[in-house]
Amino acid sequence: MPFKTPITIKAVVNNIHAKKYLLPNIQRELVWDLGKITKLFDSLMRDYPIGSFLFWKIEDHATGEFQFYEFLREYHERDSIHNPKANVVGETGITAILDGQQRFTSLYLGLKGSYTYRMPRGRWDDPRAFPKRELYLNLLAESKDPERKYDFQFLTDEEKGVRDENTYWFKVGKILDFDPNDPNQIFTHLVNNGLANNSFAGQCLFKLSNVIHSGPLINYFEEEEQDLNKVLEIFVRINSGKPLTYSDMLLSIAAAQWQDKDARDEIYGLVDELNNVRDGFDFDKDYILKACLVLSDTTDIAFKISNFNASNMRKIEQRWEEMSAILQLSTSLAANFGFNYQTLSANYALIPIAYYLLKKEADSSFIYSAKYEEDRKTIRKWLIIALLKQIFGGQPDNVLRPVREIIRKDHETFPAEMIRAELKGTKTMKFGEEEIEELLSTKYGGRYTFLVLSLLYPNLDYRNQFHQDHIHPKSFFTSRRKLTSKSIPQEYQDFYMNKCNCLANLQLLEGPPNQEKSDNDFQQWLNKIYKDKDAKSDFMRRNSIPTDVDLSFNNFEKFFKAREDLIKHKLKHLLID
Repeated sequence: MPFKTPITIKAVVNNIHAKKYLLPNIQRELVWDLGKITKLFDSLMRDYPIGSFLFWKIEDHATGEFQFYEFLREYHERDSIHNPKANVVGETGITAILDGQQRFTSLYLGLKGSYTYRMPRGRWDDPRAFPKRELYLNLLAESKDPERKYDFQFLTDEEKGVRDENTYWFKVGKILDFDPNDPNQIFTHLVNNGLANNSFAGQCLFKLSNVIHSGPLINYFEEEEQDLNKVLEIFVRINSGKPLTYSDMLLSIAAAQWQDKDARDEIYGLVDELNNVRDGFDFDKDYILKACLVLSDTTDIAFKISNFNASNMRKIEQRWEEMSAILQLSTSLAANFGFNYQTLSANYALIPIAYYLLKKEADSSFIYSAKYEEDRKTIRKWLIIALLKQIFGGQPDNVLRPVREIIRKDHETFPAEMIRAELKGTKTMKFGEEEIEELLSTKYGGRYTFLVLSLLYPNLDYRNQFHQDHIHPKSFFTSRRKLTSKSIPQEYQDFYMNKCNCLANLQLLEGPPNQEKSDNDFQQWLNKIYKDKDAKSDFMRRNSIPTDVDLSFNNFEKFFKAREDLIKHKLKHLLID
């Protein structure tokens, strides 16, 4: 594979736009972030090398034998993260990019496309939280980043309009409109925008034009082999020293090995489906690939190339419908337990549950039928404890292997106690007194707060909306002035403010009751809502509210300590006894 004659960046962008450059299905998706993309453009402007590329020339008669994808043209963090499939029927002159996808995608997004991401604190369901951004170059000042000279940024329509003595944003893609053989076009632009006397602005535009139009900066090899297996071997070798995750490599191998289905489409499609269940989850291809190894009863479940051999891949492909349905079922079950992307702190914890449901040949009735109620309770408690004990941290395979063996042998009901006994020597699921004390220090909004609260509220219907609620409203604790206005002595105010967000002042309430409670005084709200004595007593029992303590805000310290004792006793009963 000798070097071919270098080509320009404009030629690359035009070929991507004309769909002459495509991606084989063994390639991964875009993983470069804004920082890497803008750094690439800075490197080009500073004449830094950007590496060589590897092309795969596809013979015209062979285009229909392989699956190809287009380059991503408009990245959108929510709506467009997957490369669209390419229709190559009747196409000629196709070149697949084996090495250089991230760089080529970055060049295209900067010159012809856009990069849209969610604004901080923006809602995922609000289109306004995702303003479109295009690449601009500041012609009046260097970058404030010490690692870069040129100030490239992806800006919104509003941001690009900023103009002052140190700021003039030039849309990078506009350079494609200039004729490199007519420098007067650049001079005219500088004059029309009051930049004619600024040497830095002129240097930037002429340099950018030369980089994009004239400099043959793209050095590449071209592979002509038409055997996908050999191409895959080349791909794996050239990427072995690069920061591809092993799962990237393994997905590439799976994509090449599957015969009747498109592994890439199926796996990414399943990821999207799982992440859209109820309030949403945060699964990725790693989770799917690991689950496939476990569910297919592959002997070795490690992420190793040898485990993704033709035999194993064929088995996974043949059972794909069955396994994807079980992964959907286990995700729906977790959602019914109240879990989502914020509270499921270890995705791998669902794999044993999925394996159990697979061996049990379960269907959707498992989620709703009263027949399985006790089994669901066992699974839910096991999942909570597994997450609290972080047993899937470190090396999760050391947990998945023995747990799978236990479930394989005994799946009449979920074997939680057998798993607990098996793991006692390595990843213990038992709690001690000190760990109970640590759970009591859990605070509002913490990573494990939902887990602890859901242990305390096993009978809450988590299919409904629920909230972590401050028993004594948080608004009462906002400042010392507020506490003073409520007649709280100064010597007690530190305790109030330190304990406001702690577990003993938290409860889980379903949406409507929480909205009714809002910022109302707890004792007044309780007396108003529960006029019936028995109903009030039942609420206090379910919520571990002490019955022998004054519940007024002025008695918060005694209430807090009494409720903490009740919770501690309950947690010990659930986790130690």
